[in-house]
Amino acid sequence: MATGTALEERIAERRAGTGDPRALVGELRRALVLVPFDGGGLWTAELGGVRWICGFTDEAALARFARVRDQRDQRDQGDGQLAGREWEFAELRGARLLDEIVPAMGVPAGVAVNIADPDGSMLFPPVAGIVPEAVAVDADVPRGVRG
Repeated sequence: MATGTALEERIAERRAGTGDPRALVGELRRALVLVPFDGGGLWTAELGGVRWICGFTDEAALARFARVRDQRDQRDQGDGQLAGREWEFAELRGARLLDEIVPAMGVPAGVAVNIADPDGSMLFPPVAGIVPEAVAVDADVPRGVRG
């Protein structure tokens, strides 16, 4: 896969305080996102009462995450050996993550992109305009209040 994806470019714009948030969500919807498997399901993490599906823009971003996880696992095991395990992943369209997988999770869920890249990560929370309103945590807030 190529690096410098359109999604990475939209993320960089938003992190710089420019760019259109709707364009960013649209780019996620169009993008193919790599999601590693964990214990028979997609890799997720819990933070702030939200279950985050961890996705990556390309194999290099996934590899950075895998290195960090392998190093953490090695520290936890204390055996001085890096696990270096093989990482399996699914390549999913962002729209499928947001429209099908997030609602099927049954809990507030969103998508976290490139979480091993502190300067290139982005969270797509479970709010209206990103996920279907039926599962958005702010769906009962009147539209005028959201801004």
